[in-house]
Amino acid sequence: MTEHEVAAILGADGPFASEVPGFAPREAQQRMAVAVAEAIDERDLLIAEAGTGTGKTFAYLVPALMSGRKVIVSTGTKALQDQLFFRDLPRVRSVLGSRAKVSLLKGRANYLCLHRLDQAVREGNPDRRVAGQLSAIRLWATRTRRGDRSEMAEIPEDSPLWPRVTSTPENCLGVECAFFDDCHVVKARREAMESDVVVVNHHLLMADLALKQEGFGEILPGADAFILDEAHQIPELAGQFFSQSVSARQLTDLGQDALAEAQGVTGALSQLLEPVETLNDLVRRLRLAMASLPERGPFGALDRDGGAHEGLTELRDVMAALAHLLSGLGERSRGLANVYERAQMLSLRLDRIAEEHSASDVRWYEVSPRGFSLHATPLDLASPLRAMRLATQAAWIHTSATLSIAGDFSHFARQLGIEDPRTLHVESPFDYPRQALAYLPKDLPDPSARDYTDKVIAAVRPVLDASDGRAFLLFTSHRALRRAAELMEGRVPWPLFVQGTAPRHRLLEDFRASGNGVLLGAASFWEGVDVAGDALGVVVIDKLPFAMPDDPVLQARLEALEEAGINPFMGWQVPTAVIALKQGAGRLIRDVHDRGVLVLCDPRLSSKGYGRLFLASLPPMPRTRELTDAVAFLSRPADGA
Repeated sequence: MTEHEVAAILGADGPFASEVPGFAPREAQQRMAVAVAEAIDERDLLIAEAGTGTGKTFAYLVPALMSGRKVIVSTGTKALQDQLFFRDLPRVRSVLGSRAKVSLLKGRANYLCLHRLDQAVREGNPDRRVAGQLSAIRLWATRTRRGDRSEMAEIPEDSPLWPRVTSTPENCLGVECAFFDDCHVVKARREAMESDVVVVNHHLLMADLALKQEGFGEILPGADAFILDEAHQIPELAGQFFSQSVSARQLTDLGQDALAEAQGVTGALSQLLEPVETLNDLVRRLRLAMASLPERGPFGALDRDGGAHEGLTELRDVMAALAHLLSGLGERSRGLANVYERAQMLSLRLDRIAEEHSASDVRWYEVSPRGFSLHATPLDLASPLRAMRLATQAAWIHTSATLSIAGDFSHFARQLGIEDPRTLHVESPFDYPRQALAYLPKDLPDPSARDYTDKVIAAVRPVLDASDGRAFLLFTSHRALRRAAELMEGRVPWPLFVQGTAPRHRLLEDFRASGNGVLLGAASFWEGVDVAGDALGVVVIDKLPFAMPDDPVLQARLEALEEAGINPFMGWQVPTAVIALKQGAGRLIRDVHDRGVLVLCDPRLSSKGYGRLFLASLPPMPRTRELTDAVAFLSRPADGA
């Protein structure tokens, strides 16, 4: 696609302008579309930062559909994946008159497994609520075409039934399954193999890369181009998927599946009952032994705790014995053979995480309310990511509104092992000098002060009064969020929506409907949240979002940077926090008609030299330290701004 062709399609006289309601031609969008088309054509690598409102989705979908190549588009979440596939992609295909075949592909845990549904029905469930859910799923199974569990919104995401009626790579029976011909996972993958554009999510993409690295084959079909939207999430996700991990959930699921598969094999159940009960008991005891440890920490802390160390040693012995027992039983059924392979894999991982002291890995643990997980995470993610890209010999396009630090892409590129990348930065079409104001309150204490959150709430109250609520208050910790909720509940005249009191999507729906609500959120509300219009007029950020210092992977990474002669604070912590701040600030202006005040409470923005880097990375909105300016801005009508 040439610049002329792009302008003809996305320009003022093109089909999008005439057929898409509210479409406004944007020079920035056209520039990005040209760059994406060139990258696909040349199988090149592109990092494209597109400011909010650029229309980046159309900017990459148009060249993807017109390229005639096989393109995989990956999004940050399953919700965005569905939005892209069911809303944006059909619209662009229709306008272009494209006959390209498109498909949606998710991880196997999102699809109903007919074999495991059959098992669950035969086993039954004494819990009336779960039994009711099982009946609803049985009915749905008779009419669904995709088998995508998102179709069953009435059953909660965290229902204990979902793991029982979906499969994992470990417990799938493959071609030996009696339901293989009707398998929803197989159908979805077959459709993806035959499609021109496949929409996936980052979790699936990273899982596929990691699986290919381990030699288990590939989930995704080979492609000529990969387009990664919300690409700022990739470095953290890569850390998860290139880790070796064992969780309490994996171990208890293994035991449950072993007993389920044993029911059809004479004598197997009696042999497995006692070792599985022992396994479950040891998982519980290890979790209790870890209760005295911090929520997460280096593996050495677990090793030094006598009870936890003893529990882990016993667990490893029992897992090895269970794997040995299953090796014999596995010869009698494909289902038990699968369970044996999983037991062997988990046993080997446990041994590796507990014993291996590699300079290239960080070993750590995490305790959750219901379980625990043990991990070995590689310090260097750039090398495996670079190897994966080279192996595909495809174009790689990374795009997001937040990839650069004051216009510099080197931090993002270094994390992904990208050398000398082609980069593009296109500004948002929003009129930030007119639509927004950044207010930095004076006289706030150091963020480490015990009463810091109290002072923040006192400082922002006059702003909330001026806006009549209509605000997001974003916090860097759940402790601060809880304190803010205590200070505000029953003392403010606006509806209050607090993260954790309801599912995220319901809080957002209720906030929008309220018209003048105040929403208190932590990490998950800093990005991927879109509230355009009058419902949101103020975004408050309590502190600069530096990563928690208790993260053992971060600690090891910072030490490695220091050993390499790089200042870990300015070389890692500040750039990562800048990206997170840009995401949080990006919640304020979502439309050309939006107006609002961004309240940045952290005094380090003004008192520390690095504060200038944060401010230089934000959209070009005017700044003030005077409360009267913020109140006046909110009091002015939009047309008088």
